[in-house]
Amino acid sequence: MSTIIDGKAVAEKVLAECGQQIEELQTRGVVPGLAVVLVGDDPASKVYVGSKVRKCAELGLHSRKIELPADATHQQVLDVVHELNADPQIHGILVQSPPPPQIDEDAIVRAIDPAKDVDGFHPENVAKLALEDSSGYVPCTPAGCMRLLKEAGVETSGAEAVVIGRSMIVGKPMALLLMSKEGNATVTVAHSRTKDLVEVCRRADIIVAAIGRPEFVTADMVKDGAVVIDVGINRVEDASAKRGYRLVGDVAYDEVAPKCSAITPVPGGVGPMTIAMLISNTIKAACQSQRA
Repeated sequence: MSTIIDGKAVAEKVLAECGQQIEELQTRGVVPGLAVVLVGDDPASKVYVGSKVRKCAELGLHSRKIELPADATHQQVLDVVHELNADPQIHGILVQSPPPPQIDEDAIVRAIDPAKDVDGFHPENVAKLALEDSSGYVPCTPAGCMRLLKEAGVETSGAEAVVIGRSMIVGKPMALLLMSKEGNATVTVAHSRTKDLVEVCRRADIIVAAIGRPEFVTADMVKDGAVVIDVGINRVEDASAKRGYRLVGDVAYDEVAPKCSAITPVPGGVGPMTIAMLISNTIKAACQSQRA
């Protein structure tokens, strides 16, 4: 029987730790502040932003939700970012991705003050991650994956890990974390041009699937006893489902799980960790602002 890594339970543990840190900061007159900028009316983004704002309220964080219309200009978004950079009550800034096509997302990321870049996407924070400089901010989803591995008692040191996907949001930072002095894994980053992907994955003690393709990782790609972290969340049409669709990961869970020593489900695995790590990064930003 494989161990199901309960992301909801681990996220609640992280958020409990955050709550204690927030209370301590409040005794010193500091209230961590997070601003979330939403451009357009994408339904999934609205739900995600709403959940972030609610969690901030539950924990006692100061939060701002700034909504701009879908036809907002690039300059309008930049103006909002510059305003938030200068706001001492805001310690973390997040511009919800993806923005409408007229917005240059890379330029927006670069415009955010690196000290408030709690998503960890600014080039300065990417460099700090590569250099293992702990003053930077680690992207929330990879940071959450590492916490899940730790809480599940998975030994990464000396393990052979395969990360499927090379995005700057998950794949590349995940590989850096796994090969860091804390992770000490031997890492292969696989992608659409990888030859013999099945064989590459079969060698892995740890597989992190982050490619956005529903149920891509199948049983023949996973060796017995491997640990599988499924970052994907995909909607698949299903007439029998209440909403007409069901959520699945990048891993064919039902056939892969019996082969694993541990695996994350979808939903309820990596997803809850992303918001928890975002709150954690915001608290870190608030603490570092006091030392600046």
